[in-house]
Amino acid sequence: MRSNGLRYIRIPYKQYTMKTIFDKATRDELATRINSLNEQSAAQWGKMNVSQMVKHCAQFDEMALGKTKYKQSFLGKLFGKVALKDVMKDQPMKKNLPTVPSFVIRETGNLAEEKKRWLALLDEYSQFNNDGFIHPFFGTMIKENTGYIAYKHADHHLRQFNS
Repeated sequence: MRSNGLRYIRIPYKQYTMKTIFDKATRDELATRINSLNEQSAAQWGKMNVSQMVKHCAQFDEMALGKTKYKQSFLGKLFGKVALKDVMKDQPMKKNLPTVPSFVIRETGNLAEEKKRWLALLDEYSQFNNDGFIHPFFGTMIKENTGYIAYKHADHHLRQFNS
């Protein structure tokens, strides 16, 4: 499918079970889970601490909402659409997947401030208008797929910290 010279791919999904970030109840559920995080929240896998994870997730949402722009990587151009089909399956994301280098957070920030920032970004999905943004690995994303992957990304990292 083409629009504005961009190549889009629609990934089939099970409409009745997959959650989307564009659903208010889903955003409210995520907000409750985010608010349950504290300095003692420990990772069940991966290398990030809780503050780094929250900052990483906010950075992802900034990208999806169009506040920051990234180019698709070479490897993404080769494998991104195939990988997107796997990620779009109605199951949790796999643990310890590689992170796009620009999304690796090395510094530890203020958890309360990072949570506040992430929650504000979640609210902005109610007025989403960034259809066709470029994900650095998956490439051009349609709104429908953005909604699913944004939820799955947040859910993945919240589960990482038992939230």
